[in-house]
Amino acid sequence: MLYALEVCAIVVLGVMVGVEFSVAFVFNPILNALPGDSGQLGRAHGGRMLGAVMPVWYITSLALVAVLAVAGWESRGTGLTVTAGALLVLSVVMSILLLVPINNRGKTWTPENRPADWKEQANRWDRLHYVRVAVIVAAFALLAAALTGN
Repeated sequence: MLYALEVCAIVVLGVMVGVEFSVAFVFNPILNALPGDSGQLGRAHGGRMLGAVMPVWYITSLALVAVLAVAGWESRGTGLTVTAGALLVLSVVMSILLLVPINNRGKTWTPENRPADWKEQANRWDRLHYVRVAVIVAAFALLAAALTGN
C-alpha cells in the first residue's frame, strides 16, 4: 500500500511540476512573442483555465506528501519527504499571497479593459512563477530522492 502511495505522489507532483515548468519556459514565451493582443488574450485564457485546476493540484500534491511523511515515518527518507512537504507549503503560500492576486486580475483582462501596466504585472507574475517553479522542482527532487533511497 505504501508503494502505491509513493508512486501516486511522484506521478501527481511530477506532472504538476511539468505543467508549471512548461508554463514558465514554453507557453509564456510563446504567448509573449505573439503579435498584437493575442498574447494577452492567451494569458487571460490560461489564467482562467489553470487558475481553476492548479489549486486542487497543489493541495493534492501537498496532501499526498504529508500522508507519505506520516505513513513512512520510520523510513530512511522521511527527512527529505518532510522537507519536500515544507517546500510545497511554501509554494502554496507564495501562490496565495503573490501569484493568485495577479492571476485573478489578469484573467479578466481584455484589450478593452486591461490596465496600462498590464505588461509589468505579467512580468512580475512571470518572475514570481520562476521562483515558485524552482521551489516545486526542489520539492519533487527531494521527494524522488527520499523514495528511491529506501
